[in-house]
Amino acid sequence: MSQAYDVVVIGAGPGGYIAAIRAAQLGMRVACVEGWRNPDGELALGGTCLNVGCIPSKALLASSENFELARESFDAHGIGVDGVRLDLAKMQKRKAGVVQKMTKGIEFLFRKNKVTWLKGFGCFVGHEDDAYRIEVADDEVNGGQAQLVDAKHVIIATGSKPRALPGVDVDNRVVCDNVGALAMTEVPKRLGVIGAGVIGLELGSVWRRLGAEVTVLEALPTFLAGVDEGVRKEAWKRFREQGLRIELDARIAGVEVGADGARVRYSIGDGEPQVLDCDRLVVSVGRVPNTDGLGLDAVDLAVDERGFVPVDEYCRTSAPNVWAIGDVVRGPMLAHKAEDEGVMVAERIAGQDARIDYGTIPWVIYTSPEIAWVGRNEEQLKKEGRAFKAGQFPFSANGRALGSGHSAGFVKVLADAATDEVLGVHIVSAAASELIAEATLAMEFRASAEDIGRVSHPHPSMSEALREAALAATDRRSLNS
Repeated sequence: MSQAYDVVVIGAGPGGYIAAIRAAQLGMRVACVEGWRNPDGELALGGTCLNVGCIPSKALLASSENFELARESFDAHGIGVDGVRLDLAKMQKRKAGVVQKMTKGIEFLFRKNKVTWLKGFGCFVGHEDDAYRIEVADDEVNGGQAQLVDAKHVIIATGSKPRALPGVDVDNRVVCDNVGALAMTEVPKRLGVIGAGVIGLELGSVWRRLGAEVTVLEALPTFLAGVDEGVRKEAWKRFREQGLRIELDARIAGVEVGADGARVRYSIGDGEPQVLDCDRLVVSVGRVPNTDGLGLDAVDLAVDERGFVPVDEYCRTSAPNVWAIGDVVRGPMLAHKAEDEGVMVAERIAGQDARIDYGTIPWVIYTSPEIAWVGRNEEQLKKEGRAFKAGQFPFSANGRALGSGHSAGFVKVLADAATDEVLGVHIVSAAASELIAEATLAMEFRASAEDIGRVSHPHPSMSEALREAALAATDRRSLNS
């Protein structure tokens, strides 16, 4: 005898658990399927993001930044610190505590909102009488006996997994993906990173601060190709100053793995063969949708050539009442994008007219300095033939940034030349991840650059740089120029 629900969500990452909670808040009977197990064997909610992605990486980024500040920056503030030492085990324990607090928090929210956690992995087995039948199985739950549930609506939220590098096996001992790179028990003397994307740069930054010699090999000839040109030039300069070695147009010929390290054979463009010897190697060449084993053919669904589930602008699949969100569908693989889609789908199931403006989804790279942007960059606007105005303001002229010792970087505001509507905001600074939220809100409400410039900002604050850049993009002059 199967249990019946109004909504079953497959996957409890940021998109899935948010969708489940919102659907329950709207009065539906909801279950969420999740079989993630941490290394200790414990079942956990939260998916990749909370367990081995966004949350633990930001915890280690914060710890490693504090370590580097104590070693290199406190003296400038008149704070003498002698004998700074690293306790990596304690740092990793703190990270694990942050993760556990977050995942247990989701369990609490499930109980509070009466969301049933179906422990295991789900797949479609059929469709009958306006209900989808889903099998939930886990070898260690219910003695391995599968559970069958029925649902009027199903939300696929199974996330993504690391893209494999052909010919390179990840053992998370010598060759690591994001999971292994976050769990190292000692700082490697030499760390190789294949891929200079968000994950590669963030994890490379963590271990560089803790003492590793880090070399990043990037296949593209352009650094951070999708980022505004001015921002990527500033970031390149800062990363090189920090000692992060980045090789562009790197073509990997092969990886040899031994007991104590790895040897990467590569060339730069059509140049001579080179060798990178490292104690640990992180492979970070992107992520692919996690759509294997869902039984999509049982409900007449199929993935596209890249493995994504095809959906419309509201995340509806071609199967009635089957939805898909987050990393398994088109668009950026960002946790907050998945969350927004989860809310939209739950509210549309409830009959509301929810929608998302995909043009105002912010991006952040949590390096030092941070990189954040929303909307279009100058290159994109030029390609569109859109006439625009640009205003830029440096943090070296911002009092709060100078006082805190974080004066690197700038804010750039791009506005329509005729209407002054904000078309894009690009930030490279210590506070970029926080400042971009104001820019995103402004763009969501189709604000003009003048609107931002006329809003009172606290003084002194780093947010004033956004105001100054907005003023510089209007006919009004920046107040500090």
